[in-house]
Amino acid sequence: MQQRSASEQSQSQEEQLEAQKQAVLRQILTPEARQRLTNLKMIKPEFTEQLELQIIQLAQTGKIHIPLSDSQLKRILIQLQPKKREITIRRV
Repeated sequence: MQQRSASEQSQSQEEQLEAQKQAVLRQILTPEARQRLTNLKMIKPEFTEQLELQIIQLAQTGKIHIPLSDSQLKRILIQLQPKKREITIRRV
């Protein structure tokens, strides 16, 4: 019985934190940027979680301009993408 209440409490705390995070992101991001982040969350949820936290930190420290537009978010995403190795095939 105590385990159930403890797990329910932790789940409610996680929901509250997620709601607070989404409220902050609504203030920081334009609707288009929020939509892009939502689409990305469906594909890469772990990456998007970290990105959301980084965006919140950057906004709180004043390192990005608020509101963050879709084009600015695209630039951030391009910078965060790992560099792809170029593959060349040589025939002998």
